[in-house]
Amino acid sequence: MQFRHLRYFVKVVEAGSFSRAAAEIHVAQPALSQQIGELEERLGIALLERSSRGVRPTAAGEIVFCEATEILRQLEQLPGIVRSSSGDVEGIVNFGMTVAIAGALAGPAVAACKKALPKVTLKFSDGDSDLLQARIEAQTLDLAVVFEDHFVPNFSRHPLYRQRLYLVTRERLAECRGTISLEQVAKLPLVLPPLPKHRRIVIDRAFAEAKLTPNIIAETDAALSELSAVRSGVGSSIFNAGTFENVYPGAFAEPLLIEPPIFLTCSLVSSGDFPLTHAGEAVKNVLIRFMKDQIAGNTRPGTELIA
Repeated sequence: MQFRHLRYFVKVVEAGSFSRAAAEIHVAQPALSQQIGELEERLGIALLERSSRGVRPTAAGEIVFCEATEILRQLEQLPGIVRSSSGDVEGIVNFGMTVAIAGALAGPAVAACKKALPKVTLKFSDGDSDLLQARIEAQTLDLAVVFEDHFVPNFSRHPLYRQRLYLVTRERLAECRGTISLEQVAKLPLVLPPLPKHRRIVIDRAFAEAKLTPNIIAETDAALSELSAVRSGVGSSIFNAGTFENVYPGAFAEPLLIEPPIFLTCSLVSSGDFPLTHAGEAVKNVLIRFMKDQIAGNTRPGTELIA
């Protein structure tokens, strides 16, 4: 078995088809199929279910995919680990940031990491918090800045701050000045993420505790689609960000703090099962300092720093 067998298999599973995987890694499709066939023959079991719609891993393939991903990640990290043992920190670190804050903080966060750790290669991703946590569990991300409500034990976490939730509207509500009651919010058409997203869980809990029923007219599991719906006038949303000027200048009215307060916790999380590399720990420490400096400097509206 060669490392290329594992690389090709992981790429096919991620792409969902041989043709897409072949195009991404610039390998002829027949050659790619042959490599996967060799891997299945070596292991003595089918790893992929093939259909006209593409491929997906079998139960055995799921196990091989997880193990192969970790093996390839360790192989990728090995040169940096060796070089870091005798000098400056080196290596490759995959980190993500929730889209709710990535527009404002991703660039400065990357700049802070590169300034402190010039020999570390950063691979950055954004997405919603649930997706980023799933990628950490799948070992395709080393660490991520996410919003959480309930804390599951399979992550190592460093809580950074609490973020209040806001009502986001396209047009300014004439009767509101800076805040809006949850009772008023319940009367508005809302576009929200579906369950079991963290933000939806905490929103539903707040309405239930107030004995109110929200007027949910649409759901979307993509934050950008949610904001697009608000921009189009479909409805309002309840979001964990107090400004969108850095992403959509002038697209929304000034967000309104909801009373009583609804909070999510912003944490830096990594796998609870696999320790970070030396480079990963170094990036983690830089990100913790950077994020807490941002909050201490009052650059994030509606936040409470966690000591």
